[in-house]
Amino acid sequence: MTFSRLVSIGFGLGLLRPAPGTWGSAGAIAVGLVIDRYLGAPVLVLAAIVATFAGIWACHAELRDRPGADPSEIVIDEVAGQWLALSFPALAFWFRGWETWMPYPGWVAAFLFFRLFDIWKPWLIRKADERADWMGVMLDDLLAGLAAGVAVIIAAGIAHGVLM
Repeated sequence: MTFSRLVSIGFGLGLLRPAPGTWGSAGAIAVGLVIDRYLGAPVLVLAAIVATFAGIWACHAELRDRPGADPSEIVIDEVAGQWLALSFPALAFWFRGWETWMPYPGWVAAFLFFRLFDIWKPWLIRKADERADWMGVMLDDLLAGLAAGVAVIIAAGIAHGVLM
């Protein structure tokens, strides 16, 4: 197995059934929690950036000769998108100095919003998903992560009475 294949399948998470994308997101949540808790929100943002570039490289290498739909076993895009979604509330808590790490409801909301946008694929997410190449594989999940991160911030603002 090549290293690009190992990265693209999330070091094995993409081989779990059913719903490998959900397993990829769940694995990203677990690792992201550890990163945020022990290394801080800025390192989580850096991890999202590294996962994005690693995903672009791995998807390009793996899909170069396989044009077509997004293979379900490729989950590095889920990891990058989920960490992007987690970065928004983690940084919000970090900048505010409320806690050293984001509390549990923020993690659950980021996971649920990311899965919602990744499955539902509204707006530009659907357009990105329609691309039959490595860029479409990565871009739809990054856009879903962006939408989920914004949704978590909005939901937190409403829950705390800031946006009412």
